[in-house]
Amino acid sequence: MKITDFLDASRIIPNLQSKDKRAVLREMAEKMASQDPAVNADKLFTVLLEREKISSTAIGEGVAIPHGKMPGISKVSGIFARSPQGVSFDSLDGGLTYLFFLLVAPENSAADHLKALARISRVLKDSAFRSRLMDGRTKEEIFKAIQEEDAKF
Repeated sequence: MKITDFLDASRIIPNLQSKDKRAVLREMAEKMASQDPAVNADKLFTVLLEREKISSTAIGEGVAIPHGKMPGISKVSGIFARSPQGVSFDSLDGGLTYLFFLLVAPENSAADHLKALARISRVLKDSAFRSRLMDGRTKEEIFKAIQEEDAKF
């Protein structure tokens, strides 16, 4: 599974307005709902908050992968967001989080959900790629960086 299977340029937020964890999750849930009529922003926000209670999805090195499963979703879909100033997101390394990949999957899609999480985790281990995501000025430039990285694997 490639990132471009569940993400396109219309699903990128180059400059998150939110300044804290709850607000970031809300902003991303609303963006997802605006892109996918099957997604209810309030329900998705609740799913994401519940997942964060288990453990933070901020995996370190400025990256978080908030995710969850919802009824009524037909396939894995995603949102990418960037916070140039960084957000305190309870990261495992204690640092600020700048890059966010939100994933939503159907309730019964364990395999696709895990493949998508693994793919994102794999590409975001590359510090040069993370820098390219931070340097992109527009959602189109950010998406082009994602496409190019996706093509390597």
